[in-house]
Amino acid sequence: MSAENILSTIGRIYDSVTIMNFGALFSDCTPNFVTPSEPEIGDNVTIRFRTARNNVAGVDLVVGDEHYPMELTDNNGIFDYYSIEIPEMKEKFRYYFEVRSGRLRVVYNRLGILRDPNHDYDFQIVPGFKTPDWAKGAVIYQIFVDRFNRGDSTNDVLDGEYSYVGQRVTRVKDWNKLPDNMDVANFYGGDLQGVIDKLDYLKDLGVEVIYFNPIFVSPSNHKYDIQDYDYIDPHFGRIVDDEGDLLPEGSLDNSLATRYINRVTNLANLEASNRLFIHLVEEAHRRGIRIILDGVFNHCGSFNKWLDRERIYDQNPDYAKGAYITPDSPYRSFFKFLDDNAWPNNGSYNGWWGHDTLPKLNYEESEMLHDYIMEIGRKWVSPPFNVDGWRLDVAADLGYSEGYNHKFWKDFRRAVKDANPNAIILAEHYDSPKAWLEGDEWDTIMNYGAFMEPITWFLTGVEKHSDEFRGDFLGNSEFFKGSIRNWMSYMMYNSLYCSMNELSNHDHSRFLTRTNHRVGRINTLGAETANENVSYGIFREAVVFQMTWPGAPTIYYGDEAGVCGWTDPDSRRTYPWGHENRTLIDFHKDIIHIHNKYESLRTGSLKFLHGEHRLIAYGRFNYNEAVAVIINNDFVDKEVKLHVRELGVHNNRVMKKIFTTSEDGYYNCEEAYMVQNNVLTVVAPKGSATIYVCKL
Repeated sequence: MSAENILSTIGRIYDSVTIMNFGALFSDCTPNFVTPSEPEIGDNVTIRFRTARNNVAGVDLVVGDEHYPMELTDNNGIFDYYSIEIPEMKEKFRYYFEVRSGRLRVVYNRLGILRDPNHDYDFQIVPGFKTPDWAKGAVIYQIFVDRFNRGDSTNDVLDGEYSYVGQRVTRVKDWNKLPDNMDVANFYGGDLQGVIDKLDYLKDLGVEVIYFNPIFVSPSNHKYDIQDYDYIDPHFGRIVDDEGDLLPEGSLDNSLATRYINRVTNLANLEASNRLFIHLVEEAHRRGIRIILDGVFNHCGSFNKWLDRERIYDQNPDYAKGAYITPDSPYRSFFKFLDDNAWPNNGSYNGWWGHDTLPKLNYEESEMLHDYIMEIGRKWVSPPFNVDGWRLDVAADLGYSEGYNHKFWKDFRRAVKDANPNAIILAEHYDSPKAWLEGDEWDTIMNYGAFMEPITWFLTGVEKHSDEFRGDFLGNSEFFKGSIRNWMSYMMYNSLYCSMNELSNHDHSRFLTRTNHRVGRINTLGAETANENVSYGIFREAVVFQMTWPGAPTIYYGDEAGVCGWTDPDSRRTYPWGHENRTLIDFHKDIIHIHNKYESLRTGSLKFLHGEHRLIAYGRFNYNEAVAVIINNDFVDKEVKLHVRELGVHNNRVMKKIFTTSEDGYYNCEEAYMVQNNVLTVVAPKGSATIYVCKL
């Protein structure tokens, strides 16, 4: 081939590349581009794809290796919209797009524009799979009950009431005392009456959902070792019968702790506590606040009435003998004993991660256990309790095989949804959740991979436990974008948009502490150091991100008031009533108001707009509005040019800056900026998060 021909060929390829407007190419599975976005089985489904106006030769919907030409059906002056209808969708539907312009063909999937297909990142629709509309973008507030608010001193755990993991339990009299390194036997007295007393505070804050850490009968302050799934713990509820002796000083023999035995086995206390919980749910619902309970079904506690290792129930004729007490127990198959002939068992049962206080439940060998937990799943989402869903603790660990795990959660979904179709099923999970999010098990997850971890690395460089610092991740916009897009691709639209987006929780360090860029724990550095050298500016940047990113922004109690803390147990400090950071609370109220005001921040599409060292910018949009967010975590102001036309903003339109944060504070504002040459040009102040909006 002659040099002239080579140059001609290169020129044609170059022309074909430059005429395709890559920034305009877009589709996702939100209601903007899939109708209906959550189809029932047998529905006709319309799928849309967006290109620049008069810019491409055609678009194909690709299913497997089959190409289906899409029809140009609409335009709005900026974009052309191509559509195709899928008749009577009855099963899982996976697809991507191929866009043609001249000799150029590109693939568009969950990762965006690629040269070649990768079916791992196909879009997916599962007819019949629906997550509750109320959960999409809902503002959730997580409460660790013992540390939130004391409302009833008569139900407090008393000094020496019983022993737990070899320690006599302690009633902490100073509400503001920092947690001890070994903290599980210390009780501050927070309870459900305390939550009821603060429902108006939560409503005023903008909270729409409360997620409770476990509240069923349990000897620990965290209650992840459940003793009785049928009743609320009287120490959180009501104690109406309080006879019995306390544990003698120095004694660790629970057979002497008769007051505890009476408190947690007496039906008067148990029923009174359940009635209080019903009242709490009614009061929350009256304020438009929903309730999610923590379901700990992988394991229970050694105190549990089914095992009864501590002989809490042994002498009570109202209860059957526990599996630890006798091999004839009806609950024997609930646990996997290591030596069937070793009676008494003396701890010879499987404990979760080897913990003998956390016996792992043996579902595979007990249909009775399976059916019992299914009934528990139904019970609490049904009248008279009427809770609005379950958060599932260590959900992927349940059972002794992956196959059984999936069977169990399919059964659990059917049980819960049959009882309350509008209840949410939300799982704790750290690795890829893809296998559980196919529409027949979990609704969604606690969003570590596609939220907590990427934003923590980007803004602080610190791992979520404050156990590691990575300078190469701090401010690395490419790592942030690649990581978060990859993890987001594991979830369908309806799972992603109600995923629990937390900055902090009971298992990790407080985000405000992570802003000190320091590695440490309470046992290495002491609790006080968690408060040192923190950055409220970085924290505000993170909260703006939380309130403008797809998912359900979830506030861990006290974060809004400035609570710090290393990882568990230090992250479980008390809410500082009377010592709150009022400025931070007002900030949360204002940013939650913005989150709730703009529908695009709850259900709108997402598009990355810009990234550089220590700076990211993205947009949320639907057909009515566009929101652009810039987070500048750097130490200098930066001029930023955003191609907001990709959000649907016309040239020469005004975008209004409505909110800006800084290291010193924040302010609501309404400053107008003209979009010129399809670009919004602004200066992002150092250490800031800024929000711009435009009605389309």
